[in-house]
Amino acid sequence: MAHMPRAPAVPLGAVVCHDPPCWREARVKSAAAIGAMTMLACFGTACGAAAADIRVFCTGAPSVAVKAVAENFAKQNPHRFSFTIGQPATIQSKLAAGDQADVVIVPAPVAAKLAASGVVRADSIVELARVGIGVVVRAGAPQPDIADAAAIRKLIAAAHSIVYPDPTSGGGSAGRAIAHMIDQMGLTAAVQPKLTRTSAIGGGVALVADGKAEVGFFNISEVLPVPGVTLVGPLPADLQHYIVFAGSIPVSNATPEPAAAFIAALAAPAAAQAWRDSGMEPVGH
Repeated sequence: MAHMPRAPAVPLGAVVCHDPPCWREARVKSAAAIGAMTMLACFGTACGAAAADIRVFCTGAPSVAVKAVAENFAKQNPHRFSFTIGQPATIQSKLAAGDQADVVIVPAPVAAKLAASGVVRADSIVELARVGIGVVVRAGAPQPDIADAAAIRKLIAAAHSIVYPDPTSGGGSAGRAIAHMIDQMGLTAAVQPKLTRTSAIGGGVALVADGKAEVGFFNISEVLPVPGVTLVGPLPADLQHYIVFAGSIPVSNATPEPAAAFIAALAAPAAAQAWRDSGMEPVGH
């Protein structure tokens, strides 16, 4: 797979959010939460906490890095991990149905909504990393020009088939951003007959690998683990859309110390390389 160009750095305040007040509230709380979570983590370590089963509910984009950090964390602690990976809407539905989790990792606006509804502890929300949207083609296919907005418009207009996450069924922020980009280019009608909308973890990137879609637009971290495709690179800066992911602890978690320790590990400088290796940018490092 071709080396992934580093996504251009932009201020975190420039992250596109479809519920800005909710997201800003989460950011304010997460700044204070880092200290609180660290205290909980240190408490758990100092007390020599017994082995615990840590159930992690996580969306697809950050899952590779989260599992990598968990593997290292488990080598230094007696805890065991299990993972439920799904789209934000799926995780929200599972939590609403009473499914038990110890750690929840979702986009920051979703974490804020879960806190507002009393599902997760508001003071436990900690921002971890962000990811941008990348352009993907089948391995071995010619790599298109994606240098600027004009090149992206030409690519979309000329492609025989396109796939990106469905914004109406769990594709969420990335799907909405791509649909908006295409609409702003005046290509919505032209793209419709050649468009498939499927999430990356639902098989969207695999469609590109199998040659069933010529071009895909997905969160970069969801492209890298899939064989048979090439990540051409991130969208140009003026078209880019970032999603910030946050970790939190459900109110139902009666023994939050192991979860707090794990979230502290995810936010620590030592985890920065795991985030970068997975195609994400750690927040604050």
